[in-house]
Amino acid sequence: MGDRKVVLFKKWPMASAFAVLLIVASAVLGPPAAAQSCAAVDLVVARGTEEPGYLGTFVGDPLYDAMRQVLPMSVGAYRVNYRAGLTDVAAGSADLVAHVAARAAVCPHERFILAGYSLGAGVVHAALGSGIVAGLPGVVQLPGDLVDRVAVVLLFGDPLRSIGWRVPDRYLNRTADFCAAGDPVCGGGIDAGAHARYGDFIGAAVGFSAAHL
Repeated sequence: MGDRKVVLFKKWPMASAFAVLLIVASAVLGPPAAAQSCAAVDLVVARGTEEPGYLGTFVGDPLYDAMRQVLPMSVGAYRVNYRAGLTDVAAGSADLVAHVAARAAVCPHERFILAGYSLGAGVVHAALGSGIVAGLPGVVQLPGDLVDRVAVVLLFGDPLRSIGWRVPDRYLNRTADFCAAGDPVCGGGIDAGAHARYGDFIGAAVGFSAAHL
């Protein structure tokens, strides 16, 4: 579900050359799925609103680095493909669910850690079917046969926490919900800077994950 660029060719010879290059590349590299080996755990991360970094500068990138160093098993990672804007929760849930379903089919023993920071926490909630976000237009929820494949849910700076919503009961015992002191997004505080200090919770998140794998 990566971004695609559409290029229009004005001359057929150029288009033909491009097609030949694609065929050669496919022969050399093989299909994309074949290049992705199965890991014991797949960390699926939904970034915060317009958060920089690949998995996310504030949470996803440091979380993945720490997990690879600490967990006694192979760990892969996936960045939820959505624009991370305020109206993109449904699109994020659709991509998250599609990725988990595809990986679960190819890797029958792979388990999943779903992590969301700020708006990304809303994406995870939507995929799990939590409260108010479950009814948003276009939201896609994990089908029942994938519920047990989710080993851990990690939420950071979760905006739904501030209005009393939590994950569905079946996920509660495998969910850690981190809210920094003073964070106005998840806890109604007045320290806006607290919302960017979730690196302080990485160790606790990795420890929680290790205990549930």
